[in-house]
Amino acid sequence: MSSLFVRTLRDDPNDAEVPSHRLLVRAGYIRRAAPGVYTWLPLGLRVLRKIEAIIREEMDDMGAQELSFPAILPREPYEATGRWTDYGPNIFRLKDRKGADYLLGPTHEEMFTLVVKDLYSSYKDLPLSIYQIQNKYRDESRPRAGLLRGREFVMKDSYSFDIDDAGLEKSYQLHRDAYIRIFDRLGFDYVIVKATSGAMGGSASEEFLAKAEVGEDTYVRCTHCDYAANVEAVAVRAPEAIPYDKAPAAHAEETPDTPTIDSLVAHLNAAFPRDDRPWAAGDTLKNVLVVLKHPDGTREPLAIGVPGDREVDQKRLEGQLEPIEVEAMDEAEMAKHPALVKGYIGPEALGEASKSGIRFLVDPRVVEGTRWVTGANVPGSHVIDMVVGRDFTPDGTIEAADVRDGDACPHCLEGTLESARGIEMGHIFQLGRSYAEALGLKVLDENGKLVTVTMGSYGIGPSRAVAAIAEGTLDEIGLCWPRNVAPADVHVVAAGKEGEVHTAAASLATDLAARGLDVLLDDRTGKISPGVKFKDAELIGVPTIITVGRGLADGTVEVRDRRTDERVEVPVGTAAEHVAALIRG
Repeated sequence: MSSLFVRTLRDDPNDAEVPSHRLLVRAGYIRRAAPGVYTWLPLGLRVLRKIEAIIREEMDDMGAQELSFPAILPREPYEATGRWTDYGPNIFRLKDRKGADYLLGPTHEEMFTLVVKDLYSSYKDLPLSIYQIQNKYRDESRPRAGLLRGREFVMKDSYSFDIDDAGLEKSYQLHRDAYIRIFDRLGFDYVIVKATSGAMGGSASEEFLAKAEVGEDTYVRCTHCDYAANVEAVAVRAPEAIPYDKAPAAHAEETPDTPTIDSLVAHLNAAFPRDDRPWAAGDTLKNVLVVLKHPDGTREPLAIGVPGDREVDQKRLEGQLEPIEVEAMDEAEMAKHPALVKGYIGPEALGEASKSGIRFLVDPRVVEGTRWVTGANVPGSHVIDMVVGRDFTPDGTIEAADVRDGDACPHCLEGTLESARGIEMGHIFQLGRSYAEALGLKVLDENGKLVTVTMGSYGIGPSRAVAAIAEGTLDEIGLCWPRNVAPADVHVVAAGKEGEVHTAAASLATDLAARGLDVLLDDRTGKISPGVKFKDAELIGVPTIITVGRGLADGTVEVRDRRTDERVEVPVGTAAEHVAALIRG
């Protein structure tokens, strides 16, 4: 510690939003270089490299081979796949001195595809799995939460190449099994959930989420079966269509002073009571207007119909439309559509075939034959008993309504959904042939016929893993690393003045190192008090702490488990042997 390039801090950094960010800075693991960009200090780099080593071991064991692409990439391959445009402002673009366009790689599908196209031409060359661990760059509009959402980050991305779909299924399962081994070794609680593929395309998508209250991802699990999904990927179980030949005719009624769903329901129950039960928010159809911002800059209005007891979930909506961005329709945009009456927008004024021409998508629960109370597109009026399929036909459906605890499981009949939050640590999905087709990756099959290769994509964020592991294992006094990724195996603290205590601590550290353990020795002297050393040891979070101090007079040292705070006195002469046996199980 006297020569280690580290400086612990007592105060939290001003920009820290989550505990892992706060403690990684205070404990001397990272330093902010710019918004969303961090310098890795020696302690942090040791943790990162250990995580990378675990990933490499498991990827190599499953038969994948490592390579490394440049970070600065030409425009042309991304133009061919459409992603030069689709990424919009989310990538760093630059020009060389000759005016040629480049980007800093946000992800490398195109480069993986092209290198295989360049070197392989026969089915005999496949299957193939290749990977890299490399820095990636995305121009996040609001980098936050330290390493969890930065502009520069480390990514392990691997890709499988197969001749057919059966091969892709096998490669996908091999990667899935390897990921389970990796995350088991990383030492934190995680869950595997169904996910969307977003701008990457493809199918059979799953995410590995570290369970964390500060996580940006919300997922749900069934109380009865093993169903688990990111909320963006939850597919609502649509009810069966209902016959409507005997349904009453739709009728417009005045509903003054009903600016909210609650006020509308209260008015309906007072002025138009039902015979069977009271009106509820779920009987109303709320039509929400948004504007879609396409990557090429074009803007498109969209209407979304959801039951009145639901809200449109922005993240869920964007997950269905990625890479399109979504924003609420403001007054200026609303003024461009005079056929619509704000606050009373009805289905008859929506749809591509209507006067407004605005595409109208509805929640899957809005099925044919269902009856709704909805806007009459007349100020102060709503329509009662408006029936889907008879009185209006939407342009399609979209999974945009919020998912709530207690919702029916879409997989089984008995269970309901419970929500929790997590940090995305890994994402695996079957890309299929979209990139291979765009870039002409074909090989000769066993019949001598050219066929398009099918691909899988598999990502893990090692730098994000540093923060996610910290988030899942820290406590109120500092970091608390799992042994597999800790910056050292043992933290030896010389808790006394120069002399016998320091000599004994240094000797113990040498003995531990000779037994193959990584040792961090706090040999600082001068004005560094034992109290400061103890605080630093707790903050840094090495899993085993040995204190050489007052007990040395009696021939003992204290061995402390940082995770459980269990402490035992051990004879100094056998301490190295004791700790080595403890660490190696």
